Amino acid sequence: MEHVFFMVVGFLMAVLLGQIIIPRILVISLRKRLFDQPDSRKVHHRPISRLGGVTFFPVILIVMCTIGLLQFYEMEKITSSVISESLCLVAGLMLLYMIGVCDDLIGVRYRRKFEVQILAAAFLPFAGLSIQNLGGLFGWYEISPLVGVPLTMLLTVFLINAINLIDGIDGLASGLCMVAITLFGMSFAWHGSWMYALLSFASVGVLVPFFFYNVFGNANRGHKIFMGDTGSLTLGFILSVMGVKYVSVMVQESSRLDGAPVVMAFRVLLVPRLDVCRVVLNRFRRRVHPFKPDKSHIHHKFLNMGFTPRRSMILIQLMAVAFIVLTLVLLRIGLLAPVVFILDILVWTLMNVWFSRIISRRA
Repeated sequence: MEHVFFMVVGFLMAVLLGQIIIPRILVISLRKRLFDQPDSRKVHHRPISRLGGVTFFPVILIVMCTIGLLQFYEMEKITSSVISESLCLVAGLMLLYMIGVCDDLIGVRYRRKFEVQILAAAFLPFAGLSIQNLGGLFGWYEISPLVGVPLTMLLTVFLINAINLIDGIDGLASGLCMVAITLFGMSFAWHGSWMYALLSFASVGVLVPFFFYNVFGNANRGHKIFMGDTGSLTLGFILSVMGVKYVSVMVQESSRLDGAPVVMAFRVLLVPRLDVCRVVLNRFRRRVHPFKPDKSHIHHKFLNMGFTPRRSMILIQLMAVAFIVLTLVLLRIGLLAPVVFILDILVWTLMNVWFSRIISRRA
């Protein structure tokens, strides 16, 4: 029960700090004219601050340093692995935080951001966080570090960009991340990984006030805010760390030998992951630069089908939750994890074909 108390206090502390800091950022943005200007690709029609993500890393760090250190000091469980993982997590987040702030304020070339993302991803293997066992997914169990380390870095950079690219309408990226982080946090708490459980609930806590200002804030009164690249890069890295840790913990404790933990880690953010794959493959097919912005993401599809931004966000959130529930049910009834993995991709593909046909009929 003492651990649960610390989790609740950490969550409430993050909510309070976020609620205190975000209005100050809005005032600074207004005074310094630090706005995201509307254009043909964007949904909003008024200049809006994009510095909401500036709150994420500092608030999470404050909560982890206060509640986390107090918790582990009381339990006398500060180990070398906890210290190394914490330091590498902070180092990677600091790199992404700095490049994100620079991009939100003055703009940064995508190549430079990509280089920093790779460097930040390299901190995971340094901390001992890398994919070392696939738990039998498609017959693969333990894998060599020569494969596991590059795979970990690749998936980390991939997820960071997936969160960044899905952040196209109010509440979408933050809502998807809150669902995924909450599920990770509950799983970590259940299996006694309390440091990662605290990280999860602190992250959800700071997202709660941001979500309120992002979705329900009045742009005309200057009360609306975006997370910007600072926020999306931060969340993408945190989710990558959680995903790798989840696979490491669950592969050791799971009795299944079909890769179920890997599929479960994949399913919590299935929508942004598969969406970025679809978009990049589509750009290659059209012989367009894979990182050139366009209006082909899943939220653009919903807008083109005639839904409002708010309704599009809600429907995509429900779709993501439906995929999570579907995956859980199929695994519970004993279906092999590789089959569930393929079914998820197949259902996603068929849904996108259906969406495209609806858009074609409306054209």
